[in-house]
Order: sequence, then structure tokens, then C-alpha cells
Amino acid sequence: MRPMPAPELRERLSALLEEADYAGVIRLAAREKAVVRLLLQYLYDPEDLLHWRALEGLGHVAAAHPDQVKKVIGRLLWLLNEDSASVGWGAAAALGEIGRHNLAVVQDIIPMFCGFLEEEFSRAPMLWGVGRLAAVHPEALAEVGPYVVPCLQDADPQVRALAAWCAGRLHLDSAREALAALTGDASHFRLYDGGNFRRTTVGDLAREALELLTTRS
Repeated sequence: MRPMPAPELRERLSALLEEADYAGVIRLAAREKAVVRLLLQYLYDPEDLLHWRALEGLGHVAAAHPDQVKKVIGRLLWLLNEDSASVGWGAAAALGEIGRHNLAVVQDIIPMFCGFLEEEFSRAPMLWGVGRLAAVHPEALAEVGPYVVPCLQDADPQVRALAAWCAGRLHLDSAREALAALTGDASHFRLYDGGNFRRTTVGDLAREALELLTTRS
């Protein structure tokens, strides 16, 4: 079968992402090998809904066609080096989302997540990726947890919000005190999870995390 022309493929993929039709994305990836590479092109603008839908699309393709996604892991890691920091925002988030759907694809590089949490530019997207992965495989992130706790005191409210969200999903008892200190933080935050954006605050996410810790204890 002849590959679909690039403009037509992008239009088709955009339509599928708009509808959150991930089964359609999987079918398209089975026919068009350029789909995974094209999904990466959506990862540069976190203000765009399709940025987040493309992240989810990568995860679904990783589950259905892992070999296709394995081929771009090196590209994602390259985007996270200091020379390309300005264009690699979504790469860290993508690693977590891919692992959520197919842990084996990222299992060997999870120790690198710790370093990405220490870097300012990759901290927020890596926290989002860790939170997404932790919802399904918290046990795989045991060594990452200690790097999440300091993020609860970050100057950036986006980082504090995502760190609180992660702490609950990772069942971090060591984060209780820092989470309690954040419950009065009224900084607003827009979280993408479960297919859409949710407007919340750092304090709300801290309280939700503490509830998860209490429920589990």
C-alpha cells in the first residue's frame, strides 16, 4: 500500500486526536509507519490540546505497536539533552505516558527520570509523566519517589501542583509533611488527565494526595 501523502496524513491524525480516537490512531499507525514520528511533532506546545492528545496517542501506539515506539525513544532522550532544551518540553512527559501503556518499552531508562526531575526545564513534564505512569505501575518508580519530594517546595506552582499529584499516586509517606504545608496554596493550575483539562489548585491537589495516603495506610 502506497504511503499517504504527508499533508493528508497529518490532517487525518489531527482529526483522530481531536476526537480522542486512539483506536483510530492505532489503526492508522498499523498502515502508516510515519504516524509515530508525526506524533512527536505535536509535543512542543503544552497550551495546545493536541499536544496532550498526541502524548496519549504515543502511549496507545506503544501498547499496540511497541517496536514502532522503541525506535523513537532515542529521539526523545536526545530532545532532553541540554542542547535541545528549548524544543524538548513534551519528551519527558512522553516517556511516562509510553510507560503507562507499555512499561517494558521504558523499563531500562526509568533511572534517568531522576535526573530529568533535577533539571528545571524538564521537571514539570517529567512529573506529569511520572504521575501518569504511577497511576498504573507505582512499584516501577520506587527510586524516583525521593526526587519528587523536593519538588513540593519548588518556586514554580506548576511544579508544586504536579509534585503533589505525583506524591499521592506514588504513595509517598515521606511527603506527608510537605503536602500538609501546601494545603493552603491557592495557586491555580490546569491539569490534563483522563482525556481533558481540569482546573484546580496546588492546595486541592495536595489534599487529594493526602487523602490517597490516608486511604492506603
